[in-house]
Amino acid sequence: MKAYETYLLDRAKVEGNHQLATYRRLGGYKALEKVLKGGLTPAQVVDEVKRSGLRGRGGAGFSTGMKWSFMPDVAKDPRPRYLAINADESEPGTCKDRVLMERDPHGLVEGSLIAAYAIQAKAVYIYVRGEYRLPHDRVAAAIQEARAAQLVGQHILGSDFSCEVFMHKGAGAYICGEETGLMESLEGKRGHPRQKPPFPAQSGLWNSPTTVNNVETVFNAPFIVERGAAWHAAIGTANSKGNFLCGISGHVNRPGVYELPFGVTAREILEDKAGGVWKGRQLKAWFPGGSSCALLKGADIDVVLDHDSLRARGSSLGTAAMIMMDDQTSMARVMEVIARFYEHESCGQCSQCREGTQWLSQIFHRIAHGRGQADDIDTLESLAKGMAPGKTICALSDAAAIPTLSAVRLFKDELIACIREQRDPLAAPAPKYATVGAH
Repeated sequence: MKAYETYLLDRAKVEGNHQLATYRRLGGYKALEKVLKGGLTPAQVVDEVKRSGLRGRGGAGFSTGMKWSFMPDVAKDPRPRYLAINADESEPGTCKDRVLMERDPHGLVEGSLIAAYAIQAKAVYIYVRGEYRLPHDRVAAAIQEARAAQLVGQHILGSDFSCEVFMHKGAGAYICGEETGLMESLEGKRGHPRQKPPFPAQSGLWNSPTTVNNVETVFNAPFIVERGAAWHAAIGTANSKGNFLCGISGHVNRPGVYELPFGVTAREILEDKAGGVWKGRQLKAWFPGGSSCALLKGADIDVVLDHDSLRARGSSLGTAAMIMMDDQTSMARVMEVIARFYEHESCGQCSQCREGTQWLSQIFHRIAHGRGQADDIDTLESLAKGMAPGKTICALSDAAAIPTLSAVRLFKDELIACIREQRDPLAAPAPKYATVGAH
């Protein structure tokens, strides 16, 4: 594999970079200084990010600069404005933001401040997944260090820009990774997603204009400010610019988080970064961007990793969390686990999601355990089509339906064999336990 320029993880490799002194020695907060002391206006920062081609790294892949530009004109709308950072990262298979928060927390703080300046927000709320104790503590400590150094708070770096940064720890609900569910939770309410419209830019936190960005998204902002939009736009493919963090897990020899430019193939990451499929086995199936994406077969491993190429294959980049499954993997068992997860995490507001996820979970469970019924495949397909796309308040229903439809499409014969034989031919053997004494 050819060598690629890296920048997102470079500082993360330096010992002690989570501390302000090391971060500043490595050039940290120079981009913020360029913005505040170099005379850049908020509109100019938005335009620079827009021209860079940066797309959101939280799953949707929407233009970041365009999203920032949706905030209303501050001269016409006097309401307070907020930036919410989505650090909930609960998508199965995803762990890229955790690395940034643990090893380069000041990079997140600096990126958040630049984003807040661009949208003219006076407060940033970083919403962290409840299980992320070390990432939460590292970012909280970084905020305190930055505040003591007058990098957070009033008149940052002696400028007219003032901005506070607050931490909020979630309680382990996947649904709070959805932007409106996150805002409800931040407001102290149950994490139920809101109907849209109105969209957050018009009425978000406390009915005020709000932008919600992913950790990796705003983390890119200082690099773009310092090196320029043209530099970032020169990396990647036509519609997917820059580097991205790919988390690869499952049946591989070297699972981890790797930094690569858009345009590499999945095979390059699997073989050159992750060391190939473990135990000398073959790749059977994989998720390109977390468990809410459509499955792909192992034969599709040469697909280019960018938004357009994966969409053409019937899947999506998502959070770039590749989950790899070898040729001894039971797809009935895989789907049982995934369906159970989404059933557990549904907030229950929408009937399609509340009832649909329960039915998917029950059906995949009985197929995987040798109790499948003749019409189960048809029922799964009918259920999933009734759940997606876009038939509920948020996308959790879609997240359960999309992998279901892909599993039925790609591995129907395997699921039918489980039903016909009343057992899962690929099920792992039950563990043998030693008995003690006579009963």
